[in-house]
Amino acid sequence: MKNIFFFLLISISTSIVSAQTPKLNSKSGEVQVVEAACGQCQFKMEGKSCDLAVRINGKSYFVDGTKIDDHGDAHAKNGFCQKVRKAEVRGNIVNNRFLITSFKLLPESEKQNN
Repeated sequence: MKNIFFFLLISISTSIVSAQTPKLNSKSGEVQVVEAACGQCQFKMEGKSCDLAVRINGKSYFVDGTKIDDHGDAHAKNGFCQKVRKAEVRGNIVNNRFLITSFKLLPESEKQNN
């Protein structure tokens, strides 16, 4: 009887946790290179303050899972409010926002600096 109760408890717990996982798109596991910048300053998105956004296939999405100042001063010469940068990201689009599971800012090339 104890084994059945334990099995049911584990089964219910597992189904509750999996039910709260957001639906992933087909690219959720893939690393992709995107443009990253301040959504308001560089991508001209509507908002109240400077927020990190990514542009994927010409469409801009605000980012959840990391913040604009987690990657340096957004208002510095090479910050997200001053220029568009490239980043390797992993994540998925949920409710018209990009849910980041990994974010790696790529170094600027000589061509980008000039």
